[in-house]
Amino acid sequence: MITLKSKRELDRIRVACGMVAEVIELMRSVATPGITTAELDKEAETLIIDGGGEPAFKGHGGSGRRPPFPGTICASINHEVVHGIPDGRQVCEGDLLSIDVGARYQGYYGDGAATIAVGSVEPGAQRLMDTCRRGLELGIEAIGPGKRLSDLARAVQGHVESQGYSVVRDLVGHGIGSSLWEEPQVPNYWSPSFPDAVLRPGMVIAIEPMITEGDWRVRTLANHWTVVTVDGSLSAHFEHTVTITGDGVEVLTVAPAGKR
Repeated sequence: MITLKSKRELDRIRVACGMVAEVIELMRSVATPGITTAELDKEAETLIIDGGGEPAFKGHGGSGRRPPFPGTICASINHEVVHGIPDGRQVCEGDLLSIDVGARYQGYYGDGAATIAVGSVEPGAQRLMDTCRRGLELGIEAIGPGKRLSDLARAVQGHVESQGYSVVRDLVGHGIGSSLWEEPQVPNYWSPSFPDAVLRPGMVIAIEPMITEGDWRVRTLANHWTVVTVDGSLSAHFEHTVTITGDGVEVLTVAPAGKR
């Protein structure tokens, strides 16, 4: 069931999303060669807690053999698409580092992601990142009240594939609010198997294209979390939480005024 958020709920989601945006900006400044993903995770957790929030991912999602996620951020490097676990690995010059982070504020969530170039990266890696970021922008531009999820999906897929890259199909965006993952599913490619919801004011969704240089297929590592490309090709991931307004779209994962 898709829920429409009240002004009170949106105000809390905005605060959570502001924390997410601050973390991503911080990661861009401190993700330099030699730092470990565990050190990045500590920086992110401190910022969220100091801002009055809670890390949304930490302790989330344990089931069966899969343990709860241990980090505040997902730190995924190069061929790792999502859900990289922060640990003692150092990031290196030329790496693509995808940071995904969620924050909870007074019971409501924000979610965002960005792929960061560590030092100087190869032109092909930069082009992959630029394509993914632009795909997200075009997806946001394609939606608004009365538009459909298929409009978003076609915009993202059309741009990414026109540049010679692949859209990951096993992972999609999602609704968000008082739960981290809510309906609807928000795909980055079009398939008739997906319910094609009409977008209405008050809906809040997390849009997150994940793309690869090669095969779109992915697999999950033995840690039961980290998702990687099947062919070892580079990947990129960008995400914004947005709300549908009466006349368009508001991007919520932006830093509060004075902190940008």
